[in-house]
Amino acid sequence: MQKITVTVSGIKEGQPIAERFAYGAPDGKGQVKDGGNINPAISWENAPKNTKSFAIIVVDPDVPASFESANQPGKTIAADFPRQNFYHWVLVDIPPYVTTIAEGADSHEVVKGGKPVGKKNYGISGLNSYPGGGYDGPCPPWNDERLHHYHFQVFALDVPSLGLTGKFTGPEAEKAMQTHILAKGEVVGTYTNNQKMLEK
Repeated sequence: MQKITVTVSGIKEGQPIAERFAYGAPDGKGQVKDGGNINPAISWENAPKNTKSFAIIVVDPDVPASFESANQPGKTIAADFPRQNFYHWVLVDIPPYVTTIAEGADSHEVVKGGKPVGKKNYGISGLNSYPGGGYDGPCPPWNDERLHHYHFQVFALDVPSLGLTGKFTGPEAEKAMQTHILAKGEVVGTYTNNQKMLEK
C-alpha cells in the first residue's frame, strides 16, 4: 500500500503529546484536571493522484477493556490488563483538495457532554468514544500503568463519500472504508496521566 506523509504539528513520532492537545492532564496531586483539548494541526502529502476523499481516524488501542477500576483511589490498572480501541477523532468525506486541518479548527476546549457530529467545510465528523463529535484528546486513567499510544491516521480513499450519516462511530467508518483505501499514513504520539510514570 502506498504511504501518505503525515505531519502532526507539535507531536513527534513516539514522543509525548503536549497537555494543550489533551482532554485531561495531571493535576500534580495524582489525579486529573481539564487539558486544553485543542486539536493539533494535521497535514498530509504524497497521496495518490486518483484520491477522491480522505479520512482521519485517531485511535488509542491501549484503553482498558473495562473501566471498573479506572480512576479509583487505592486501585491500579496493570500494564497487561486487557485493552480495547478508543476513538478520539473520526472525520470522513474530507474533500481531495483539503490536505491540512489547522490547530484548534475542530476543537479548542473541553466541552462537557461532547461536541455535535455532522458536516463541516472540511468533512463529516462522526462520534468519538467519549462520546461526542470531532476531536477530543487523550485522557487515560490516572491509575493506569500502561503508556498510551495515539495513532493519528490519514487514509486516501477511492470514493468521494463513504455514505455515512448521523452518529456513526470509528469502527463503522473503518468498516465502510475497508475496500476503498488507496494509501495510508500515521504519526503515533504517547500520553499518560499516571503521576508515578511521569516521575520516572
